[in-house]
Amino acid sequence: MENIEADNNKVTSVFDASTGAVEFAALIKAFEFEKALMQEHFNENYMESNTHPKANFKGKVSGFSAADAGKAGSYSVDVAGDLTIHGVTKPLTTKATFVVNADGTIKATSDFSVRPEDHGITIPGVVRKNIAEQIKVTVDLTYARM
Repeated sequence: MENIEADNNKVTSVFDASTGAVEFAALIKAFEFEKALMQEHFNENYMESNTHPKANFKGKVSGFSAADAGKAGSYSVDVAGDLTIHGVTKPLTTKATFVVNADGTIKATSDFSVRPEDHGITIPGVVRKNIAEQIKVTVDLTYARM
């Protein structure tokens, strides 16, 4: 079995510390794989990225306030909202860490798992054993003060 990993550096996200509202959108075609063939199969066979070009999350952060955004430190927060992948929206609840830096930027990190089948993504039986039943998603965002 080989490790299948992709990175996406074309994610747009906004966070409003005064309300806790958070949103992000990731372009599916911006996921980059080690092998071009993996990327092609991901976009054409599984994600159908011409039909479903983005993955979106819209939710709320709890355990972090506007006052916290002004104090350097690390904060463990809860995130809850709706994740839309492949045109299918499902609720998502996860933990995240917000680190407020001295320059006012906020680094947000989180890990969660997604089951392809939960979002209408069909994995053919011939390759099903090569792809994890739950895909680990790692989020690493940096917010600048506006």
